[in-house]
Parts: sequence; structure tokens; C-alpha cells
Amino acid sequence: QVQLVESGGGLVQAGGSLRLSCAASGSSFSITAMGWYSQAPGKQRELVATITNTGSTNYADSVKGRFTISRDNAKNTVYLQMNSLKPEDTAVYYCNVRARLQLTALNSWGQGTQVTVSA
Repeated sequence: QVQLVESGGGLVQAGGSLRLSCAASGSSFSITAMGWYSQAPGKQRELVATITNTGSTNYADSVKGRFTISRDNAKNTVYLQMNSLKPEDTAVYYCNVRARLQLTALNSWGQGTQVTVSA
């Protein structure tokens, strides 16, 4: 299994920045993709950004140009740099890791970290 530990959420004013981190640990797995999803109150969880093991990235239209996803393969860690934050970015942000353990596909979620953007 893959264990995920997230950090970096908090309260920030509109226009501010935050950086989320998610470290994956476990044994003998091979990560294929990492990403961030957000879930606002009363809404479904939705994709924010993903990055594959080859570095290909994908972003939700709402965050393009403001958020940047990156990863440190040596540390099995994914980051989300969030700039120019807006009140509508307020949500719980979840780290997601897709990996393979021998022939088994794994899909793991972090515990979530709250991001609150005040107007």
C-alpha cells in the first residue's frame, strides 16, 4: 500500500499564495501519476492538476496560469504551488497517487488539507 502525508494548507487572503506538499511512502511500489483534487462544501471532488512519471501535466481550466504542479521523484513527493488565490479556490485539497505494486494497480488518497481563501 501507499501512505500519503499532506501538508501546506491554511488560511490566506485573496491574491495570496500557498504551497501544498504530499509525500508518498510504502514499499516496492512504482508511481505512475500524482495529482491534486479539490472538494468544496456540497460539491463533488474534482481534478485540480496531475503529473505523470514522465512529467506530463494536466490542469483544470480554472487554475491554469495560477497553479503549478511539480514532483520530486527521488522523494516521491508532489507539490502544488498555488498563486493568485481566489475565494472560489476554498476547498479541501486531496493528494492522489496512482502506482503499481507488481501486477496490482493502486489508487491512494491523502487525508486532505483545508485551503481557505478570504476575500
